[in-house]
Formats: sequence, C-alpha cells, structure tokens
Amino acid sequence: MSLFDNTLPEIHNKLHQKEISVSDLVGHALETIGAREDKIRAYITVDEEQARASARQLDDHLILGEERGLLFGLPVGIKDNIVTEGLRTTCGSQFLKNFDPVYDATVVGKLRAAQTVTLGKMNMDEFAMGGSNENSSFFPARNPWDLERVPGGSSGGSAAAVAAGEAYFTLGSDTGGSIRQPASYCGVVGLKPTYGLVSRFGLVAFASSLDQIGPITKNVQDSAYVLQAIAGYDHKDSTSAKVDIPDYLNALTGDVKGLRIAVPKEYLGEGVDPQVKEKVLDALKTLEGLGAVWEEVSLPHTEYAVATYYLLASSEASSNLARFDGVRYGVRADNPDNLLDLYHQSRTQGFGPEVKRRIMLGTYALSSGYYDAYYLKAQKVRTLIKQDFDRVFEQYDVIIGPTAPTTAFKIGSQVDDPLTMYLNDILTIPVSLAGVPAISIPCGFADGLPVGLQIIGKAFDESSVLRVAHAFEQNTEFHKQRPQL
Repeated sequence: MSLFDNTLPEIHNKLHQKEISVSDLVGHALETIGAREDKIRAYITVDEEQARASARQLDDHLILGEERGLLFGLPVGIKDNIVTEGLRTTCGSQFLKNFDPVYDATVVGKLRAAQTVTLGKMNMDEFAMGGSNENSSFFPARNPWDLERVPGGSSGGSAAAVAAGEAYFTLGSDTGGSIRQPASYCGVVGLKPTYGLVSRFGLVAFASSLDQIGPITKNVQDSAYVLQAIAGYDHKDSTSAKVDIPDYLNALTGDVKGLRIAVPKEYLGEGVDPQVKEKVLDALKTLEGLGAVWEEVSLPHTEYAVATYYLLASSEASSNLARFDGVRYGVRADNPDNLLDLYHQSRTQGFGPEVKRRIMLGTYALSSGYYDAYYLKAQKVRTLIKQDFDRVFEQYDVIIGPTAPTTAFKIGSQVDDPLTMYLNDILTIPVSLAGVPAISIPCGFADGLPVGLQIIGKAFDESSVLRVAHAFEQNTEFHKQRPQL
C-alpha cells in the first residue's frame, strides 16, 4: 500500500504520532518517481536535493512537538508555468529552458508557509497551449491508466503525477479547461476556482482574463484543504478579488437534499461519447438518490464558445508573449545581424508550432481592420455566454455535465488536427469564459479509462461545488481506484 493512499488527516496524525517522518513521505515520493517517471514523464524538473533538505528541516520542527497544519510535510508538484525561486521554470518551452526565477509565485509562497515540500516542476503543453501535453517542447507526459494515451493538458504532468502516486497533490493552471480536462482523463480531482479567487501573481501569463491556478488532488476533501491554503486577496495581482474566504471544509457535509441541479442539453448532445453520457446520467441518479433534483436546461450560446475562446485567448497570448524577445530573459539567438533579426531568430528558435500558431491567430485578430470583426465581436459573445450561466443560476444551485466529451485519446492521434484538438475543450471552455468555478471528479470508467463529472457553481460559491462533489464521492468508490503501474 502506498503512503499516499492514506487520507490527508491520516497522514497528519501519523506525522504527529511519530509513526512516519516528513523524510519518509518525501523519500516515498522520490522512490515512486524513480520507479515510474521513465514511463510517465510527469516532471520536467525534479528537485531531489532540495526536497530532501526541506524534509529534514521539517522533521526538526516535528521534534519540538508543535501542532502543524494539515498540509505540513506533504510532497507537492508545481506546474512549470508557476515561478519558483531558484528552481528552473520553463513553461514547457525551449525559450525558458535556462530561466531560474528570483522570486516565488504567491501560491508557492502560501504553500511554503503551510510547510509543504516542493518535489519539482510538472510537465505541460508549451506556455499552457494544448490539451494533450504533446506540445511540451521536452517530451510528452503519458496517462498512467494507459501509457499509449495522453494525460490531457495543458496540466497533463500535474494530473498524471497525482494519478501515478508521484506527488500527494499538485498545482495546475486552467485557461480553458487545463486543470479539469486532464483530471478527467487521469481519474483524479481537479478544481478551477472562480477567476480572481486565487492570485495569479507569478503565473506566467497565457490569457490574462482567463488564467486561474487550482489544485489537482486524489479526493475532494484534499481539494478543499489546498484551496483553503491558496485562496485569498493579493495586492500584487490587480485581478485578485477582495472577497471573504469561507471555511471550505465546513461545506463537506454530504447533504444535498433539495439541491437544484441544471443539466445543459448541449453538454449531453452530439459529440459526447455514449459511454461518457451514460456515466454522467448514472451520477445524476446517485445525486437524485441523495435528495437532489435535476432538470434539463439550455445554454444556447455554447456552440460559439470554442471560436470565442480561441480568438480571445490567442489575442491575449499574442500580447503577453511579446515580452519573449531574446533580450530580457530566456534564450537568445546566436549571431543575429541586427535587433530585428535577434527578435526573429530568438522567437523562431524558442517557440514551438502551437505557440506560433496562436500568436499568429491572435495578432491577426487584433490587427487594424480586423479588431471589430473578430476580437470585439468575440468579447460580445463572451458576455452572452456569461449571461446564459447567470440566467440558469437564478433557478439552480449547480450545473452538472461531463468534463470532456470523450475519454483520453491515443498519443499522436490528433496532434496534426488542431481543430479536433480544440474541440476537446468544448465543455470546459464556457465555464472559463464565464469566470465561474468548476470541479472535475471521477464518475466511472469507459473501456477501462476514467470519465470525469463536471460540477459548475456560481461565482465564488466553491463551497457548493465542493459540497456536491464530496457528497457524490462519499457514495461511490471511483476516486479510490488507481492505475496499475
């Protein structure tokens, strides 16, 4: 039995009763990484020396007998677009293969304050652009349930590591589904908080109006613990929301009697695998048996979400990635003829095909003569999509549907078809455009591969999302099943 099969409170008690040490936990994680990482490739960088040193320091604290928080001593992985002081942060790109940040992201600082141990940086699609982890410029991560399949993306390494037992929990980032979709594919729990709840300071920007950091965990309870630690206002982030942070653990009551669930017909229509649809309907029956009620509704502008997202996200990416020019940080081309040639060669050599594709799309949408026709119109449609959610939430507590229309696909099967790849996010993108919270939890298996259930809540109502997810989880066993490696 893996140490990581214990619940967070169980590990907490074992530490304080001196049954195990932090060094044991970290050593177990590093041993698992050593045994499995050649197959999974979830990490870009493993910081073994510093992880063991941090564990020894925390063990010294335990000797003093002082009570520590529940995250104390836990070995965690950080997605490689979240900066970590002195620990290489590449964003999965050759452009930043030599980048060692000089400060921590706010979320990393909060985890350090909670006395977790950083194991390393997680594999990802380059600059978070992708849904399969095949766009990593180093190597693709693989799905622990089937090594021939993708783990999802862009937080594929973060999800694969939790599923494979290579970290107790990880942090990912979600722009259009990049926490939820890999969580679905890998059979773990992935939470995208409300935009503004968790600081983006220190997150290398892809699309600034969409990016949000969140946890990937083994179960819902752990997700609530981690969210409690990382949520809150940050004056360093101009988009950070000044809202009260509730006790998310108190929300895990298991009670959903009278809960009103909306099920969008667009989320169970054409393109959704029949087995995925079946598992979602089974999950609704489970919640119905617990006293919840559900009805079919419509989110009529869902069909425009993918086009809207890729126009807006690519436009913001075009602006954000302009800072990577070979001058200030990152790689620099050798022997350029002049300054313009330095820009050209550095960006040509440093960026991969998908990043270049999105920069070109975004630059075109923002260019003179096309701004009103594309970018401005996309912003107007985004407002309509948000209004769809607002109308539904006037009558319902949560919205439920599949996280992804299919289970994990085979590596290489879609990489040459960008449009098909983009459509894999059709059920997660509308949530990101609306800025509301959503969680993906395991709800069954189709042909041996995990299926994810997406629970969507009102803005800043993570408590309801976690409550529903926890109630379902406590009445099923899907979250306890692990891949055989």
